[in-house]
This record gives sequence, structure tokens and C-alpha cells, in this order.
Amino acid sequence: MIDADLIVVGAGPAGLATALNAARVGLRTVVLEPRPSPIDKACGEGLMPGAVRALGELGVRPAGRVIRGIRYTDGRRVVDAAFRNGSGLGVRRTSLQGALLDAARVAGVKVVDARAEEVHQDSYGVCVDGRRARYLAVADGLHSPIRRQLGLERPAGSSPPRWGTRQHFAVAPWTDLVEVHWRPGAEAYVTPVGPDLVGVAVLSGEQAPFTEQLAAFPGLRDLLPEAGATSVRGAGPLLQRTSARVAGRVLLVGDAAGYVDALTGEGIAVALACARALVDCVVAGDPGAYEQRWRAASRRYRSITSSLLWARRQPLLASRIVPLAARLPWLFGAAVQQLAH
Repeated sequence: MIDADLIVVGAGPAGLATALNAARVGLRTVVLEPRPSPIDKACGEGLMPGAVRALGELGVRPAGRVIRGIRYTDGRRVVDAAFRNGSGLGVRRTSLQGALLDAARVAGVKVVDARAEEVHQDSYGVCVDGRRARYLAVADGLHSPIRRQLGLERPAGSSPPRWGTRQHFAVAPWTDLVEVHWRPGAEAYVTPVGPDLVGVAVLSGEQAPFTEQLAAFPGLRDLLPEAGATSVRGAGPLLQRTSARVAGRVLLVGDAAGYVDALTGEGIAVALACARALVDCVVAGDPGAYEQRWRAASRRYRSITSSLLWARRQPLLASRIVPLAARLPWLFGAAVQQLAH
């Protein structure tokens, strides 16, 4: 007996966007999520203009702060680039998840307080802990247990791992840009998310307490109150390789589908595009087509992020990223427009 057309595991932005897209085309959709909402996560919380547009198409407009563009600085040089086609949005992850959850429920999505553990499938459907659907969308995060259970996980290889940590500070934003502060081996991302709140996320190849990570950026540290307004959240290792996005009637979306790095801030935009592609393939009854659709939707993100990350790991190149951007602001602006797409 089929209980739903689509079961979605995970009520983060990728899972809820998938469920919302599915409900809007008439699919009976159930979301399984054991964590209480709103769900928080370590992230930079800066949505690129493409992500803002995609959310608007779903009728989701979370409260936040308008982001005009991106700024790079190494403490001596500063270069800004404004978005040319629309604005970004600085928004708390809890606000984004809550807005998507409200929209999904209004659309008729059933959200169940349950953890997905055992997944079995046949030629007619997928069974998740006794619940049966025609298809399963897996959106259970960076370290997806279901991805591992299905044997779709690949080793990271020789790439040095990177981790992310984030904390909010009760201070009025001093700019309407996302600031990226560079130093050897790490970046700090400052995102305005409220009238008196900024989020600071540090990406680094070192695992160390957030206060130690932040101390490496003295110019930024001097702009912040001594105590954070929220607790520190962390994530990593960020690089997650996946052998495929499709296994029969099971499809991976969001971070569960594979992840390169948070360096370019495109995670939500890519997740939203892939959520739409996944539902298109389910409606067409052609889950196998999703692999190619996923590759197409994520190609620019994977290419730009991998290239910038490679340059970041070369000592000579890494030290020249900000000076080069400041010397060639038109090139920096062109790169920002690619990210904003």
C-alpha cells in the first residue's frame, strides 16, 4: 500500500523546498524530521540573489537584511562588488527554515516527527521504517546516514579537510555587503541578518575554538562585542563526495547529494535548483534523469568553488587573491555576478 507519492527525509531548506515543489504539483508528500523546529545550522546565512528569486517563486519570503553585494578584504586592501541583478538576503537559518516549513504545511505537506533509519525499495516503491512511497528524497545533511546506508559515499581523497564555525553578535551591521576577511588558511564571513545582529562564520583547515579562530582576524574582532549573542555551531569536514545522486527510486538532494565547500556561499541556491529538478523527474516517472539534471544545476557551483578552493590551498596564489581582486575590480565583479546568478 502506497502512503505517499514522495517521502522526504530531512526538514532543512533542501528537504522542505523539495516537499513544497512536490506539493505544488499535486504529489502527496510526507517529510520525516526528528529535530524540533526551527532547525539551526552552522552557515554564513547569506542568500545570493538567485536563491532569493527561487524562494520567491515558491512564495517564501523570510525576514532578513538586504545584501547589496560582496566585499573582500585582507586587512590592508578592500574591494567591493555590487550584485547587478537583484539583491541578496542575510537571514537567520532558523528564520529561513521556519518560513519554508510554514509554506510547506500550507501547501498540504505532512511533517512527521520521526527519524528515518531503514530504507528498502523494490520496483514499485520505497519503504522507510514501515512508511511506503513511490519515491524517496534524501535531504538528511552533510553526513547523510542514508547516503552511507545505500553505499553512495566516496572517500574525500587527499584533499585537506575544512571545517566551519558560526556565531552571532549583537551589533548593528556596518555594511549591507557580505564581508569576506582573508588570512592564511582561513576566511571569516560577516553577514548582516538583523537590525542589530550579524553572523560571523569562519572556514578553516584547523579545528580550534571559535574565539581562537576569530582572534586571527583582529580588525574584525575589534568591531564585535566581547560576548557572542548565540552559541557557536560547527560543521565539517565540508568536502563530501558521492558516487551518484540516484539509487533506484531514491534521490539525494542538498548537502546529502555531495558538497564541495561553503567558500562561495551558493549552497542554498544550488539546493533550491536541485529540489525543483528532483520533483520534475519524479513527476515524469524518470528518476534516472535526475543525475544529469543535478550535474547541470550544480556545475557552476562545483567548478567555481573547486577552482577557488584549489587556489586557496596554494600559498603563493592564496596571498594574491585579494590583491588581485583589488587590482582588477572588473574581474572580481564578474566573478561575483557568476555567484549571484
